[in-house]
Amino acid sequence: MADLVRHARPQNSPLQLGRTRLAALLATSALLLAAPGAAGASTQAPSGSAKASSAKPKSSGAARTAAHGASKAAKAGTRKASAAATKTAAAKPTPRKAAASAAIQEATGAEARLIAVYELFGRGKTRPALAKARDLVRDYPNFQLAQLVYADLLATQVPPAHAFSDAGIARLRSDPAMADLREESRRRLQALRERPPAGTVPSQFLALSTRSRYAIAVDASRSRLYLLENSDKGLQLVADYYVSVGKSGIDKATEGDARTPLGVYYITSSLDPKSLRDFYGAGALPINYPNPYDVRRGKTGGGIWLHGTPSQQFARAPQASDGCVVMANPDLKQLLRKVQIGATPVITAQSLQWISPPQAEKEAQAFTSTIAAWKEARAAGNEAQLKKFYLPDFQRSNNKKSTEGFAALHDEVEYAQGKRVQFKDVSYLHWRDGDDTMVATFGEVFEGEKSGRTRRQYWLRQGSDWKLFYEEVLG
Repeated sequence: MADLVRHARPQNSPLQLGRTRLAALLATSALLLAAPGAAGASTQAPSGSAKASSAKPKSSGAARTAAHGASKAAKAGTRKASAAATKTAAAKPTPRKAAASAAIQEATGAEARLIAVYELFGRGKTRPALAKARDLVRDYPNFQLAQLVYADLLATQVPPAHAFSDAGIARLRSDPAMADLREESRRRLQALRERPPAGTVPSQFLALSTRSRYAIAVDASRSRLYLLENSDKGLQLVADYYVSVGKSGIDKATEGDARTPLGVYYITSSLDPKSLRDFYGAGALPINYPNPYDVRRGKTGGGIWLHGTPSQQFARAPQASDGCVVMANPDLKQLLRKVQIGATPVITAQSLQWISPPQAEKEAQAFTSTIAAWKEARAAGNEAQLKKFYLPDFQRSNNKKSTEGFAALHDEVEYAQGKRVQFKDVSYLHWRDGDDTMVATFGEVFEGEKSGRTRRQYWLRQGSDWKLFYEEVLG
């Protein structure tokens, strides 16, 4: 990547990069910008932003012509063909296209400025696009994708007679670093076009206590981290960022497999960047992988963090980490100001599904009845009835001490019997991946006590019943 950045910097001859990459990268971006929508995905913007089309993509004449023009440009390596491809792709915008463009502008910082370059070029405004790209790489000299775009725009200024040979073009296309940058570009644009429907939340967040001020959800298929703010009005999407995941993909199973785990986690600490190598950038936020559900399924490994990038690198390829979730340092710094240790949940999913708050409330109510019945059996002192809520291999952790089986259950019943108890600050996080699990966190204060404790319980659905297999008493 360092070699690629050196070649991409503006002081080098743009001829070294070739105009063909412009057709391959920017014309493709123009097609994404102009496409009516993505199959099966709503493109509505989050609350407070412009709405985008949710229509499925159609093979429009403009798109076909643009693709054909891009192909011709790649073969001929001429400036005219490359510009024609992107101009055709950005034909006079329809209301739907304009709405999609507005949604894309929800991006912030360096990413928003990169998208603006794409849009200008797509409208045939090469010189303004070049000026914006020049300013972008000046302000973010380590943003490799921006450097590449700037160099490609400079390449359009070179006379067609100096085009690359077919052999040179083939070498560029086979360069893994080039493929990574094209994929980064594609995923950024895809995530910014395919916005979550307004007012929806990830399906895992059925209920979230207001003590959790923020929540995080990672969609690996879009290389996107979504930050949601939790208030009296419920969860609302307030920001989202490009991220990288494991170089071997997702669904971590074993130590060293270079995969990012999937599941429900919590931020466990915030590591001071002064104590870390430059490799981790602006800081690191460890999560509690493996969680009790992971352990139950025999998953191993650890040290999974949300962290930044080295100072000489703005962003990494979509799949480039050893299993961590990696963000650009400016984005991570925003996140570091908002997370709460032990209280900020992190969902990592292959693909997020977004649901309406009423649907989330309905699913939460169905589980609330299980918690209420468990609470009633415990208060009644009916140990036999209470055992029906537990799996035989149930474990309980209290102050890092683990108790197996039902050894702790008898003491639990004796303490709670006949006492009224108040539950507060309830959170339900739902996870499905073959099994159906629920992570329930709540505070409880027994009658006559001045302070209470917080419990985090892990439930597994078996048939029509929920069974408790692990519980943490957090204090």
